[in-house]
Amino acid sequence: MSNRVKPLIILIILACIFWLEMFVLKTFNFWLEMTIAASLLAGLGLYFNHKNGEAINYRLCYFEPKYIVIGILSAALLYIVFYTGDIVSKVILPFADRQVVGVYNNKSLLDPAIIGLLLLFIIGPAEEIFWRGFVQDTLAEKFGDNKGWIAASIIYGAVHIVAMNFMLFMAALICGLFWGWIFKKYRSVWPGIISHALWDLTIFVLLPVR
Repeated sequence: MSNRVKPLIILIILACIFWLEMFVLKTFNFWLEMTIAASLLAGLGLYFNHKNGEAINYRLCYFEPKYIVIGILSAALLYIVFYTGDIVSKVILPFADRQVVGVYNNKSLLDPAIIGLLLLFIIGPAEEIFWRGFVQDTLAEKFGDNKGWIAASIIYGAVHIVAMNFMLFMAALICGLFWGWIFKKYRSVWPGIISHALWDLTIFVLLPVR
């Protein structure tokens, strides 16, 4: 058993502080903060994986060509789920439209092309490296694959509660379960990295629902 649990707790607390700053305090530009936060958490996750004998994160290094197809198809599937969910939520939840618009307000803080590049090459990949490659992997090692998957997904959703936005929380929880399942199934962060990066780019820049 590796000694990643204590660093895990510290980094989750750090993630909560970052998310509080980004979604509540909003001292700096949201996209730059997200880039810095995701990169720092991913880097620390890699460090603690390596420090505890993970050979520079085996799951990050393990790659198969099929992961490209899996990533693309899963990103498309998740987009369809969110596109459909957006239509349904507007009908059954009177506050849904306002909350989704609130999330998309961050689009005005930076040029869309720059946002797209950050999401595709830094934010999406870094989040998968940290949340799945470190958090879920650590919890799965301690509690088993299924419990680790569920616990990591709940934590991923829970850190978004600080935004006081139910739609954002549900989106994070669904994404956490979705990408967490992919990580559990394929034992690699690569399918999730590709899926997360492409979904981010599509839902925020290419084909936003707002």
